[in-house]
Amino acid sequence: MVNITIDNKEIKVNKDYTVLKVCRDMGINIPTLCHDDRLKSQSACRLCVVEIEGMRTLQTSCSTEVRDGMKIKTNSKKVREARREILRLILSDHPQECLTCEKAGSCKLQQYCEEINVGKVVYEGERNKYPIDNSNPFYYRDMTKCINCGKCIRVCNELQCTNALTFIDRGFKSHVGAEFDKDIDNTVCVSCGNCVSVCPVGALMPKNNNGFRLSQAERVRTTCSYCGVGCQMDLMVKDNKVLGVEPADGPSNNGLLCVKGKFGYKFINHPDRLKKPLIKKEGKFVESSWEEAYELISKKAKEVKENKGADAFAGLTSARCSNEENYLFQKLFRAVIGTNNVDHCARL
Repeated sequence: MVNITIDNKEIKVNKDYTVLKVCRDMGINIPTLCHDDRLKSQSACRLCVVEIEGMRTLQTSCSTEVRDGMKIKTNSKKVREARREILRLILSDHPQECLTCEKAGSCKLQQYCEEINVGKVVYEGERNKYPIDNSNPFYYRDMTKCINCGKCIRVCNELQCTNALTFIDRGFKSHVGAEFDKDIDNTVCVSCGNCVSVCPVGALMPKNNNGFRLSQAERVRTTCSYCGVGCQMDLMVKDNKVLGVEPADGPSNNGLLCVKGKFGYKFINHPDRLKKPLIKKEGKFVESSWEEAYELISKKAKEVKENKGADAFAGLTSARCSNEENYLFQKLFRAVIGTNNVDHCARL
């Protein structure tokens, strides 16, 4: 443990903590565009700078570890001016189309510009313009809106381990791209969408969201139903319809999802989806209550077991069920019905 002072408040903290970690634990708001607790700090956006007594320049709080006796100012005039200037430099090469941008309302760059009161962007000059990459069936890439924070690259490389993205070119022309600057669908990309989930601006966006914006939606925490891993996610719900999915930081997925969890939600609102049990009556399927369906299943099962024996039954369960549900299913067949004819699809 070490003793430090933050904004005139003396505290004792773990010596392995960064200044950003300490500030957030204290409830001090430090703006960041490139930081993610799961990734190695790269100090790419420089927005998290703080003033440390005895140091010649402002320091990035995400990569600066605390030291005994350190005195830190997180909101001094010098810090505020530096953050404002950084945002102005970012905006000098960024489209100012917030009214039409799908990310409006949930864009971190927009949020910080309002909080820090950036004002007029005084820098003018050439702006990078890149064609929109629509090759992927689930999301599109608009690198004109990219701020080169590198979060998409690091998530792809460090967490997803696909290595589909990297920085291409140098200097003013530096931008995020796939290998040899090809369309993303012609690369090793697995369409997991984790890059889309961490992008702080509108450079990576899901397709076909029907004009819906994240800021307009209610978040409903749930568990992904596609396999038994138990990934946690937030359904983005508006007008009682699921219009998007964001990964949640659950114990089994650590804020990540696969392509099915991130983009495979549209079956929920599909008109052909069965929402009630169907029972065949007079040669036609008709909707019934769950109670009626369970009673029919129980009645038929007893008849079959009495007439044909337990081995007349076979059970097939799914990877969409949880491990606990699959365990109970095989227990039902082995212990209750009395047969070992149980199998699992082991795929989706």
